Amino acid sequence: MILPIVAYGAAVLRTVAKDISPDYPNLEKFLEDMWETMYASSGVGLAAPQVNRDVRVFIVDSTQVFEGMNDDERKKYPDAPGIKQAFINAHIKEVNGKEWAYNEGCLSIPKVREDIYRNEQVTLEFVNEQFEPQVQTFNGITARVILHEYDHIEGKLFIDYLKPLKRRLLKGKLDDISKGKVKVDYKMTFIK
Repeated sequence: MILPIVAYGAAVLRTVAKDISPDYPNLEKFLEDMWETMYASSGVGLAAPQVNRDVRVFIVDSTQVFEGMNDDERKKYPDAPGIKQAFINAHIKEVNGKEWAYNEGCLSIPKVREDIYRNEQVTLEFVNEQFEPQVQTFNGITARVILHEYDHIEGKLFIDYLKPLKRRLLKGKLDDISKGKVKVDYKMTFIK
């Protein structure tokens, strides 16, 4: 089932999400719905707060980023061809490497894209869908998508990385989004 994406301005997007236990109700179905929602919205990642759940769950499919690249472009990124993976109860262990800029967007903040600087590597502790503990290190675009989605479970948005002047310039667009004055080709919900 395709879930509505929560628009900028909703309190859930500014809430630090909670860990879940293996008996979280209908987790398998929730993950299926998240995958379906992400693909229907043409996203490469989706976090539970974006579908109005304040739990530490997010999904990433960075393989889609590489699909449109030629071989020379792919060689620039150590993480090609990317991953497709769910992350439950994720916590960052370490962030490494130099910061680099990439033009990011967010399904909860449609029609806004900005260059955001993030580190090139992240190590996460999390559990998989079977609640088996994992520790993995990710690089490149995959690390970036993970860091973007991780921010969602920490109550942060990519626009928080912008300089104050840039944020002020976006204020009108952001206000319009929170009021539902935005047209998208996916299901959204506008809540406070």
